Amino acid sequence: MSEITEALTLIENQHIPAVICIVTRTSGSTPRKAGSKMIVYQDETIKGSIGGGGIEHQVIKEAVHLLSSGGGIQTKSFNLLDDLKMQCGGSMEVYFEPIVSPPRLCIFGGGHIGMALAGYASGLGFLVTVIDPREGIFNGWAQLNCQKRNEDYFQVADSLEFNKNTYLVIVTHQHEFDEKLLLYLINKEYEYLGMIGSKRKVAEMSKRALETGSISPELLSRVDMPIGIPFAAETPAEIAISIVAKLIDVKNILKKS
Repeated sequence: MSEITEALTLIENQHIPAVICIVTRTSGSTPRKAGSKMIVYQDETIKGSIGGGGIEHQVIKEAVHLLSSGGGIQTKSFNLLDDLKMQCGGSMEVYFEPIVSPPRLCIFGGGHIGMALAGYASGLGFLVTVIDPREGIFNGWAQLNCQKRNEDYFQVADSLEFNKNTYLVIVTHQHEFDEKLLLYLINKEYEYLGMIGSKRKVAEMSKRALETGSISPELLSRVDMPIGIPFAAETPAEIAISIVAKLIDVKNILKKS
């Protein structure tokens, strides 16, 4: 299996945003010919190559911009001498195709809030997984479009793939689980991490974590807690709305950045 094929398989399985870049036409002297392929990720890392040097740098820049702006398929032409000051002097046409995966939301806790949040988020384009080990917790969930994992929180967390397309919400049925999950997840790669809790609970947990050195102030500042957009939410459905509003806000700000 080629490097590109392996990368595309991983992108599909793990829902990783990327752009496939293919040289479709060349003229004159160029570092690579038509058919050369390269995959560009959000962090500017690549798989494959279209020749290195100025052309590759420019294509990476264009691909990352395409991902961040939400653009679609496009083809661009590059004059290597005039545009990029490359001495080979030919021209290359490059096809860009974004592979945009839905954001992955993992909800730890399948209680009333988790159930409502799963329904809202799946309807808004998130790929949702809900984890809860309690027996019978997913009875009545048949109509919800999400993956349900009736397993131990930490065993599932160990099996998850984390990346910048990952959103994590902690809403379990016990404060002890919430805190332990936060300590476990906070060092992972993610776009968003939020934990439910009253202001008092959050303050006590934060103080405890900082005093013991289990979490750095920098990491702790990344956590959204108390979770959600602040408004006078009372019912589980209302709290879920405040959480999904925050998820949308984070997702769309990222898209515009």
